[in-house]
Amino acid sequence: MQADDAVQTTDLEYRRIDGLTLLGRLYRPAGGTRFPVMIDVHGGGWTSGDRLNNTVIDRALAEAGIAVFAIDFRMPPVAGYPAALEDVAFAIRWLKANAAQLGFTPTVFGGIGTSSGGHLLLTTVLRPDDHAPPDATPRGQDGELAFAITCWPVADPLARYRMATARGISNLVNAHHAFWPDEAAMEKANPQMMLDRGEVERLPPLLMLQGTADENVEHARADMFAASYRAHGGQIDLHKYVGAPHMFITRDPQAAAAREGLATLIAFAKRHAGLG
Repeated sequence: MQADDAVQTTDLEYRRIDGLTLLGRLYRPAGGTRFPVMIDVHGGGWTSGDRLNNTVIDRALAEAGIAVFAIDFRMPPVAGYPAALEDVAFAIRWLKANAAQLGFTPTVFGGIGTSSGGHLLLTTVLRPDDHAPPDATPRGQDGELAFAITCWPVADPLARYRMATARGISNLVNAHHAFWPDEAAMEKANPQMMLDRGEVERLPPLLMLQGTADENVEHARADMFAASYRAHGGQIDLHKYVGAPHMFITRDPQAAAAREGLATLIAFAKRHAGLG
């Protein structure tokens, strides 16, 4: 366990599968035992990165009084779609089932996802039971989240794949090929298309942060998703940052857009977590 004056961090095993031990890092506000909890799903094109990707964000949330459980999940070459979605669904249920054993009482559960992790989170939020593993040990726990935050998310993986192919962005194309079996899967587990097809089951309050100079995601896709979310009765706050690139908060935390974005997501999380 690591600790500072405001935050305690602990790495915890939450699942063993495919010969892997999947870990999550718990960022816990120091002092007290009752606080909101968020699950963090990292980006990396579904093929890279780990639970430490969003340390800047996770620690800031914990300093604001919100615990965060940032997870590793299966990735290629070990496993492609839908393994990561199954791990996210499992992790939510595991956290709900084990909170008391970990020594705290959650007041509400939320989620945050960045880039491809935003895709995984959105897919899970809209239809919480689609990828719940049948062997889930935390039986009786649901996978619903009371609110969600997505930063520069891949809300439409098929559109992103076609954009990357047309522009010759080989690292993105290769990541899609490694994770997705085909375009049909990109259509099925596609938050934008799930909305457009009327397949959603849950529409919790949602915050979306998007830079206009994002080289990995077309920023207009955020506007399209927000319009569809509202059309189905969902509440979404979309904040766009002129000139900000992909991963603008974690890439340069001291930049003006990063500081503004971090403050915005903390305020949203606190409001929907009942902290003000």
